[in-house]
Amino acid sequence: MVEIVTYRPKYAEAFRSLNYAWIEEFDKIILEDPEGQIIEKGGEILVALLDENPVGVCALIKANDELFELAKMAVSNEVRGKKIGWKLGVGIVEKAKEFGAKKLFLETNSKLGPAIGLYQKLGFKNSCDDEAVYDRCNIKMELEL
Repeated sequence: MVEIVTYRPKYAEAFRSLNYAWIEEFDKIILEDPEGQIIEKGGEILVALLDENPVGVCALIKANDELFELAKMAVSNEVRGKKIGWKLGVGIVEKAKEFGAKKLFLETNSKLGPAIGLYQKLGFKNSCDDEAVYDRCNIKMELEL
């Protein structure tokens, strides 16, 4: 049974390690200080626990009062295929609504077919906005809430 919980400092290492494969310099700042860079700025991090062990994470980063970014979603290789990404995604969408967001956006890469499929199932559509935050990303998607 997978449980989705909100971030607590004891999950800092899981947040860092599950995301580390994709980092850029910008990411290092966030991964080294998730409380200061995400939570204290009005965002949230959800953690997927399997038998009380963190196996997945996803961040909701506040851009402004109505716009948030779904970011830093990662699931441990050992538990992929158990719909953990789906549960995290649903949880982040619900959290964004709780925070009063009108729109969510995310950036990804076309090489990540399963992730793109997940985002589409969550309701995300390709965006016409070309301004990318991350160099490694070539797709931007958004979800009207």
